[in-house]
Amino acid sequence: FNFKAVQSWGWNAAGPGEVKMARTKDDDPEAMTARVQPTIVDAVQTEMSGRGLQRIETAPDLVLTYYLLLTTNMSTQTMGQFLPATVAWGLPPFAQSTQSLEMVNRGSLVLDLSAKGTVVWRGVAQAQIKMDTDEKKRQALLREGVRDLLRRYPPKS
Repeated sequence: FNFKAVQSWGWNAAGPGEVKMARTKDDDPEAMTARVQPTIVDAVQTEMSGRGLQRIETAPDLVLTYYLLLTTNMSTQTMGQFLPATVAWGLPPFAQSTQSLEMVNRGSLVLDLSAKGTVVWRGVAQAQIKMDTDEKKRQALLREGVRDLLRRYPPKS
């Protein structure tokens, strides 16, 4: 794709983006969208205009869609998991027990730039999310993610 010919961009006609959550049965993607979408939209518009691209509503060169993916990640280590099998049938000489357990809330922000229905550039930022973080820090984290992602646009040829 020739990024040098790109002069304009616009939001996806179906909406600027989507929030997908897989943390608890009580997740409410609509409520989360209402909280984060204004920050993401503002940050993207600021960064795209800083790259010399004009936002237009009709027939832009690039169509931008964001995805915010929120999930929980778990990592465990058991005693002896890094040791080779010690006997022919592969049983360790001790019962395995969990020695390390880490559970964190994770978030990923994905920015897709499409041309003629095909994704031509994708940026992904990931971060651990602390649930007790105040709203200003969350907004700053989103803005920083957008800034870092779009710092890599346009890709070097």
